Amino acid sequence: MAITRFTKEHEWVRIEGDEGVVGITSYAQEQLGDLVYIELPEIGAEIAAGDQLAVVESVKAASEVYSPVSGTVAATNQAVADNPAQVNADPLGEGWFVRLKLRDPDEAEGLMDEDAYAVYCEGLA
Repeated sequence: MAITRFTKEHEWVRIEGDEGVVGITSYAQEQLGDLVYIELPEIGAEIAAGDQLAVVESVKAASEVYSPVSGTVAATNQAVADNPAQVNADPLGEGWFVRLKLRDPDEAEGLMDEDAYAVYCEGLA
């Protein structure tokens, strides 16, 4: 069963066995506005939790995306690099950025669940 966890920087990770799928949240893409460019890491790159994972540019700003967990980049979503608007349309689904082979699947336990993240976002308004 997959579990999804969230960071205070508005990234999410969906743990699927020993892999984690990472992207940005609906809140993040709403704050950024229409995305126009996404730079993804190289497959095989070693990423530690908190490291820069990707760069996104929107009509409003450029922003770094940080990895919520540690692992090795197993796959990137070339579809979002080719069509960044896909992240605006479906940030928690088809708008994922990378798939990581997790160094420690339990690492995500320290992140917020969906309910805690919703409360956190309400406090930002």
